[in-house]
Amino acid sequence: MCMCRILWRLHGCCARILTTTCFGTAASNTSFPTAWKSLAQHFDRLSGLFIEVQRNSSFRMPETVENKSNPELYSPHPDVRGMTILDRAAFKKTITVPVLRVKKEVINRLLKSLKHMVLQRAGPKRVIDDPEDEHHKLVLLDPHKMSSEGSLGEADQKILEQFDIIPELSKRDVEFTYDCFKAEEIFQAVLPEGQDVTSGFSRVGHIAHLNLRDHQLPYKHLIGQVIIDKNPGITSVVNKINSIDNTYRNFQMEILAGETNMMTKVKENSIQYEFDFSKVYWNPRLSTEHSRIVNLLKPEDVLFDVFAGVGPFAILAARKKCRVFANDLNPESYKWLQHNCKLNKVDRTIQVFNMDGRDFLKGPVKEQLTKELSLSTKEKKNSLHIVMNLPALAIEFLDVFKHLLDGEPCSSNLLPTVHCYGFSKHDNPAKDIQDKAEAFLGTSLEGRCSIRLVRNVAPSKEMLCISFQVPADVLYKRQCPTEVSPEEPASKRLRPNGDSSEEKSIS
Repeated sequence: MCMCRILWRLHGCCARILTTTCFGTAASNTSFPTAWKSLAQHFDRLSGLFIEVQRNSSFRMPETVENKSNPELYSPHPDVRGMTILDRAAFKKTITVPVLRVKKEVINRLLKSLKHMVLQRAGPKRVIDDPEDEHHKLVLLDPHKMSSEGSLGEADQKILEQFDIIPELSKRDVEFTYDCFKAEEIFQAVLPEGQDVTSGFSRVGHIAHLNLRDHQLPYKHLIGQVIIDKNPGITSVVNKINSIDNTYRNFQMEILAGETNMMTKVKENSIQYEFDFSKVYWNPRLSTEHSRIVNLLKPEDVLFDVFAGVGPFAILAARKKCRVFANDLNPESYKWLQHNCKLNKVDRTIQVFNMDGRDFLKGPVKEQLTKELSLSTKEKKNSLHIVMNLPALAIEFLDVFKHLLDGEPCSSNLLPTVHCYGFSKHDNPAKDIQDKAEAFLGTSLEGRCSIRLVRNVAPSKEMLCISFQVPADVLYKRQCPTEVSPEEPASKRLRPNGDSSEEKSIS
C-alpha cells in the first residue's frame, strides 16, 4: 500500500480533527492545505503519545492475559468442516476445564473478585454443586486465563488467601454444545481453512445485511442462520447480490435465513426512521457523517439535499430548526422521506421533491438560491449548504453549477457551500477527488476546499467528501469586470465595495 493511502487511513482515524468550524458561517473559506496542517499537528501529538507509551511499556502485564497455548480448545469438532446445512448437534465437544473448590458462604463475594478468571460461555453454568461435599461449590475457570503452567497467577492466589481458600485446582470435563461457541469460532471451523471467515455485517433494525465473497457463498444459508442464532433481535439475514443501482440507489438482495419482512425501523442520532429496506438506500455506517454535516449548520441555515434518500441528513437538519429542501428520484425513497418527516414532526419545515438531481438543482435549488442571494449582506445572516451524497455519480452533477445563476455576483460571504461525496480507487484519493471536481466545475479548487475520508468501502476503495464554496465566477453567468472602460458612463460602472477584495480571493 502506498504512503498516500496509508496517510489517508490515518486521516480517517483522526477525521474529527478536521472538524466543524470550517463551515460555521457562510463567510468561512475552507482550506485543504490548512486542514492538512492541522492534521499534521495532531499526528505530532499522536507520535508524542506513542513515545510516551514506549517509555512506560516496561510495566508488568497482568497475569490474567489469555494463554492461547491451545488455540483449538474452543474450536468445534473437526467433523463440521465443510458443513453447508446447519446441524447444531454436530457441534458437541467435551472440553476439560480447571475447577476451584470454594465454600458456599463466600462464593458470591469471590466471584466478584475472580470474575475475569471464570468461564464466560453461554450454556455451561459457572458454578456447580460439589458432588463430594454439600458445603462447597465448584467454580469453572477459563483455561485460556491460566498461566502457561496451568495454575493461577500470583495476584489471583492472593485474592484466594483473603477468602481462606486453598489455591488448588482440579479438572472437570464440560460438554460444549452449539450454544457455547461464538459465531466466529463456528465459521472458522466450518469454512475452508485459510479463507476469510469474517462475521461482520450491517444491522438495519431486525435485518443483518451481508456482502459475502465468492468462497463464502456455498455456506451462505448456514452463515445466515448462525448470525440469527448468535445475535438477539436479528430475525432476517440478507446478502447483496449485485451492486447498487445508480438510478434508485437500491440493490437486489437474497434472503439467507429468517423472515422475509423487509419493513424495518431504525434509530439514528436520536431520530426514528421507517422504510422498506429492499426498496430504498440505507447505510448505518454513515451515522457519524450525517451528524458531522448537520453540526456545521446553525438554526435558520438552508440545506439542499439533492439525493436525500429517506432523510438522514434532511430530518436531522430540520430538527435543528434549519430550512430544508430534500429531493430523491426513487419514488419509494420519496414516499418514506415524506413518512419520516411526519413521523418526526418536521413535515412543515422540509419541502420534499421527487425529481432527477439535475432537475432539482436547475429548478427548486436555483429558484431558492436566487431569492437567498438577492438579499443584502445585512439582511442575510444564514448560510447555504448543498449536500450531494451519491458517491458513484454525484461529482458528475457539479457541472450544473456552471453559470447556474443570473444577475450580479454576490458577496463571497453568501456563496453556497457544497458537500459532495465520491469514491476513489486512486493511490492518492484526495488528489483524485479534487481533480474530478475541478474538471466538472471548470475551475481550480486549490486552497479553497477541504477533503475528508468518510470510510473505507473495500480494499483500495475509499469514500470521500469534498467541501467547498461555489466560486462566484462559476456560479454566475455575468462576471464582475476587472477593468472599467473609459468610455463607459460613470453611472454604469461597477462600484467597488467592502466585499470586493474578499470576492476576488475566492473567485
